[in-house]
Amino acid sequence: MAKQVKIDSDECMACETCVELCPDIFAFDEATNPDSAYVIKPEGGDEACIEEAIASCPAECITYEE
Repeated sequence: MAKQVKIDSDECMACETCVELCPDIFAFDEATNPDSAYVIKPEGGDEACIEEAIASCPAECITYEE
């Protein structure tokens, strides 16, 4: 089974740090969901970028695991 990127939307603070770091993986749409970022590419991609987003997330709500 491949790794999957996930955001716990209940914990997300909508700071958009992950979106700024990895716009190919994460997105934010204030019109439809102003409370949480979301994953647009759950299969991941640039692992270094994803790991940086995980480390930079103030809510610690991003995971990248099997």
